[in-house]
Amino acid sequence: MAYETVIGLEVHAELATKSKMFCGCPTTFGRQPNTQCCPVCLGLPGALPVLNQAALEFAIRVCLATHCQIASISRFDRKNYFYPDLPKSYQISQRYLPIGTNGYLVLPESERVVRIREIHMEEDAGKLNHDIEPGYTLIDYNRSGIPLLEIVSEPDLSSSEEALAFMEALRGILLFLCVSDCRMQEGSFRADVNVSVRPSKYCGLGTRTEIKNMNSYKAIRRAIDAESQRQIEFIKSGLSVRQETRRFDEQKGESLPMRSKENVMDYRYFPDPDLADLKIDDAFVDEIRAALPELPESKRKRYQTEFGLSTYEAFQLTSDPALSDLFEATTALSGKPKDVASWIMGEVPKACRARDCPPDALPLPPPSLAALVNLVSDQQINRTIARKVFQQVLDHAVDPVQYIEEHGLQMKSSPADLRQYVADVLKAHPESVQDYQAGKKKVIRFLIGQVMRHTGGKADPKVVESMIIEALDASGPM
Repeated sequence: MAYETVIGLEVHAELATKSKMFCGCPTTFGRQPNTQCCPVCLGLPGALPVLNQAALEFAIRVCLATHCQIASISRFDRKNYFYPDLPKSYQISQRYLPIGTNGYLVLPESERVVRIREIHMEEDAGKLNHDIEPGYTLIDYNRSGIPLLEIVSEPDLSSSEEALAFMEALRGILLFLCVSDCRMQEGSFRADVNVSVRPSKYCGLGTRTEIKNMNSYKAIRRAIDAESQRQIEFIKSGLSVRQETRRFDEQKGESLPMRSKENVMDYRYFPDPDLADLKIDDAFVDEIRAALPELPESKRKRYQTEFGLSTYEAFQLTSDPALSDLFEATTALSGKPKDVASWIMGEVPKACRARDCPPDALPLPPPSLAALVNLVSDQQINRTIARKVFQQVLDHAVDPVQYIEEHGLQMKSSPADLRQYVADVLKAHPESVQDYQAGKKKVIRFLIGQVMRHTGGKADPKVVESMIIEALDASGPM
């Protein structure tokens, strides 16, 4: 019997507000432990929460971008449970009247519609550090109280690939809305994954398990595939899958049980008595809607129609607002969208990996990139030299045109000179000419290298290649 996997995601995104959800403590990542706390986020007696309005506005932005119905009245509830990283022994969340419901998100490539059950606001917990002091678990409450959005999908996903596509599409929306930095390595974008399996033609849902706190795409993919296979093997062996919460061991490549799955009653939800209901009027929502930026889906379509980019190019350039901004600013200066796209998709990711930085931290001014694009297009330098100058721009903030002139990097060989170099190389290597005539086309790479040596590496390899092939074809069989 064939089985299919059913997946639902609960995505947690830390909001990029300057202060916490219910107090004025800063939200800066990486500060010394327990230096960004106050009586409110530490849950001390007598401290009262006050809602961060920016967090509410950010939540409404996301609801609008994901086509959710925005509640006219929303409410905060207390979710009661006991854990060392939860100083109040309850979490302020939204169980009964979340900020948004019944939305959807379209997966970019497949165009599949994935329903969003709800979006709710809550505060983050603290962080347990198990490896700083051997034999001790230390608690850092800096993260306690940071604003979170939880985006809960319906079980509409059927593979790890679709789950990652959903995560990536949602990440793009959050980045373009400027509501979260979505840095998975810092825990500001993570997911709980609900997995079940069922016979392919069965209409109901199987027993699900929840895998907690997944903070990398690689781990999410492996966890879904491993848990799906585990459940299938259970069912084939005549065993029942148990509803429970599990964690994924990346070294073993398998999920391990944590605890039996709690139900709503276990958390003893009730309305938070310290926070008034939120009354959200249409005028407030319309004001936020009017200020929304252009989102990735709209940009992708515009890039294809306005600039003639392929679906893949448009998708890559809208994966991050910094790449999109760089593309649009550089294209406006150079007028060569396809060439600009090639540079951004090829050189920028390499530079980011080498510097271990996000695209918005790369010191690459659009005028400098536009200058390089135009210099290559006008055949004043070749792509090899342009890459070296590109590195100088990043490392030393040089002006590309000035740097090329000062170091004599312009291509100086005229077409007549290049043809003479080609003729000289073919005359000096008759065995290579014979190999080409015998059908060994790879010899072209060797001949290009010989001509480039004559030019000091300053010719355009593509032009050299076309001249060599033209000369070889004109010479005919030997």
